Parts: sequence; structure tokens; C-alpha cells
Amino acid sequence: MQTLADVTRENAAKRPDRTALTYVNDGRSWTYAELDAESNRVAQALLAAGIGAGDRIAYLDRNSPEYFLYLFGGAKVNAVSVAVNWRLAPPEMEYILNNSEAAILMVGEEFLEALGQMELPAVATIIVLGDPGDSGHQTYDQWLAGHPNIDPKTPVDAEDTCYQLYTSGTTGLPKGVELTHANFLHCLSTSLAALDMDGESVNLVCMPLFHISGSGWGVVGLYHGARSLLLKDVDLPLILCLIGEEQVTHALFVPAVLQFLLAVPGVRDADYASLRSITYGASPITESVLVEAMQTFGCKFYQAYGLTETTGAIALLHDEDHDPGGARAHLLRSCGKAIANHEIRIVDAASLADQAPGEVGEIWVKGPQNMKGYWKNPDATRDAFEGEWFRTGDAGYLQDGYLFIHDRVKDMIISGGENIYPAEIENVLMQHEGIADAAVIGVPSERWGEAVKAIVKPADPSLTEEDVISFCRQRLAHYKCPSSVDWIDELPRNPSGKILKVELRKPYWEGRERLVS
Repeated sequence: MQTLADVTRENAAKRPDRTALTYVNDGRSWTYAELDAESNRVAQALLAAGIGAGDRIAYLDRNSPEYFLYLFGGAKVNAVSVAVNWRLAPPEMEYILNNSEAAILMVGEEFLEALGQMELPAVATIIVLGDPGDSGHQTYDQWLAGHPNIDPKTPVDAEDTCYQLYTSGTTGLPKGVELTHANFLHCLSTSLAALDMDGESVNLVCMPLFHISGSGWGVVGLYHGARSLLLKDVDLPLILCLIGEEQVTHALFVPAVLQFLLAVPGVRDADYASLRSITYGASPITESVLVEAMQTFGCKFYQAYGLTETTGAIALLHDEDHDPGGARAHLLRSCGKAIANHEIRIVDAASLADQAPGEVGEIWVKGPQNMKGYWKNPDATRDAFEGEWFRTGDAGYLQDGYLFIHDRVKDMIISGGENIYPAEIENVLMQHEGIADAAVIGVPSERWGEAVKAIVKPADPSLTEEDVISFCRQRLAHYKCPSSVDWIDELPRNPSGKILKVELRKPYWEGRERLVS
């Protein structure tokens, strides 16, 4: 396989009658032959809509099977898939859709109200998943009607962009990460090879598709010819039932979901005999949650470390390195070793010299999964690379080849697997007339890993915590908003005026080994 389009082509040839995808929420299923055929029709509908090589095709909805048909159909005409975070506020969605220059949008009926609040001059075609109401837009079935099952076989180069996922920048504006077919094929074939997924596997896909941990994981199963079970949302009791009822073999969860699963009544009594492995990553995990999950699910565990910019996992902690209470128990704090064909360096930010083993520095990565760049943002792309090395913005150290995450060079907060950038929230806070100065930091949270805290210098003495949080919720996605507010007479700053976030974080992280949860 050389491109994403080959995933359906080759599996349709090898295992046409094998079930490829089942949408658990309504029971619809596609065999590999049907998945290939319908993605051909999607490709023809895209061509009829004027979509060609390099054009962006956007998707805005919770998890639905049409996403994958749209993705593979788009790959067959060399278009670029843009999955939009549905948890964002309408102005944030609007920015991404306009920045991507998407010419076509597939949107769930649930988000038609949000769509009505957006100005999208580049979007010429809108397709609705569900009931379009009086919007005047076509449904998916109407849009697809009459288009033939013919693979257009548009020429595609492995270095062409196929995915464009958005990640917020430290300036608060999202950046479009361009990932190529070559990036993905390496991830699918090599980086996760240790998971032993095959044509007999049953893969559970429940993380949001706008995340690399959702859409990427879904493609992993389809690449290997597995049967993939897709959930609209993370439904904790349903996940536990499905594992036994559908004989799930492979699953990926962010640590927060693992923690919540362990709190579901009856979790220790369910049937997990079919499970071969659980992969976890995207945010830090506490050792207590990890050990309890290992004891409960009784399968192999793998931790994956990576970023959207590295097409997911570029380091993997293998199952044999999960040894709680044993001689290698310290490795539970590690995220493993670099995957095949990748190198990891730990670099001193000031001198750009390599750090000695055990010394903390910025994590740099070189390998075939590094992104092509940030869409139409050459300055950010240039800043992100030092030659072939991608600067992750995370800080850590290497010991005996194992990577340990220590802190973040950037101020990013990871809460429940979501990347949150303080500058974006601070920009909103400073729009409040009752706020004279503000900073946002991540503080420890047993539930989410980190929680968002605003530290505010009030201009109005009557300002309350509720006022601040409510103000943010009107302007930002709720998961980005502060869950608590502390008050301060003066924010600490260095001589150039930069807020000393390290000083602000210290009281909340005191006594902890790492400065992330």
C-alpha cells in the first residue's frame, strides 16, 4: 500500500466479504468490498462537486461511518481531509474552515445551528448527515445518488498531503498540520506493528475522529483488514459490554477514559477474555490508574507517545516493560523507546547541544512520520524544525534509550487528552473589563490529569469566580475554560514583561516528581 486509497482497494481484493466497519449506534455495517465501492461513489461525487487534487474537504460531526467513506473517497481524488473539532465554539470552527479553504463541508445535523453562525465564503457545497431541516442542503444519500462505483484512480504521490488536522498554537490561533500518505503508511505499517493487529482482529474506535488518536486509530484497523467497531461518543458502559459481546481484541483509550472505565459499576465482573491489547496515550497517566487497568483488563498494555505533527506514535512502551512491583517498575513512568526508523534527541534549549542521559531538555524527533509542515504558515513551520529534526515543545530525558516526559517547554495544558493553550484563554480573559491582568496555568487534577486555572488581578473588586468562568464559556469551548480562579495582587514577570509561569505553577505542583500530572 502506497496511499490511503489503497487501504480499501487492497482489502476489497483480499477479503471482500469480511466486515470492515460497524457503526454500533445504529447497527449499519460495510464489508471491505462495500467500503471500497461506496468510497468510489464518494470520489465521483467529489469530482462532480469540482473537488480536485489538493482541495480541502471538511468534516464537522461526532463520530460517524461516513467520515471514513469521505476520507477514502477523498484520497482517491487526491483531496485533503480536514476533520474539525466539534467541541469548539462557532467562531473557532469558522476560523479553521476558512483557514483550510475547504470547498466542501460534511456536517452533522446537530451542528447546523452552529453553522448558521459562521461566514464561510470558500465552502461551495454542504452535505448534511441526518435531517437537514429547512437548511436547503442535501443529505449524504441525496448527494451520493446517481454516482457510479468507479474508482477514478487519480494519480497520487506518497508525499502528497492527505490529512490536515488542526492543533492550537501558543499564540492561540490553530495551525493546520499537513500529514502525507507516506507519513500515514509508515505509522500504519511500522510504528504500531508490535500490536499484532491482523485480519482476525476486532478494533474498537471510540476516541473523537478529529484527533489522531481517533481517526488514525480507525485507519489502523482498516489497514490491517480488521473489523472495526465505531462509537459515536465515548460511552463507558457500552464500551465494557462491547468488549465481551463483540469479542474486541484491540482498543485505544486516553488515560482519562481508562480512569472513568475503572469507575463504572461492575467493571471488574465483565468479560475481557478476547482483549489482546490496550494502547494508551495522548496525555499523562498516573501509575495507580495504569496498574489498576492492567489488573482489571488482563491484557497487554502499550503506551504510545507522539503528536499530531509526528502522525501519532513515535515512541512505544511495550507490554514487557509494564512490570509494576518488579525490577523494571520505574519504566511505568516512561513512554518507551523510539519506533523503527526514528531517532529521539534531548537538546538544551540555549546551546542546542545534546543533553547527557538523565538530563532534561527539549525532545527532538527525526523520522518519516514528521509532518510536511503547517498549512500556509512558513514561519511556524520554520520554527518547528531544526534541519530534519522536529522540535516537539515537550521536555524530557533519555535513560538507557527510554524516553521520560518531564515537563513542557511550551505552556500547553493537557486536560482529559485535549491540548489547551493558555495564551488563547488569556486573550479572552483580558477582554473582560473587570480584569486588569491574567495568566492561565495547568494544575493537578486526579480526574483529568490537569485542570485549567486562571490567576487574575481584578480591576473590579466585585468580580467573582463565576463571572470569570461564565465570561469564558460564552467565547470558548467549555473544555478550554477555567474550572477555578485564584486572585493575585500582581503577576510575576521578568524584565522583558513575560509572565513567570514557572513561579505561578510551583505552589500547585509542590512535592510532585514531575511538573505534569
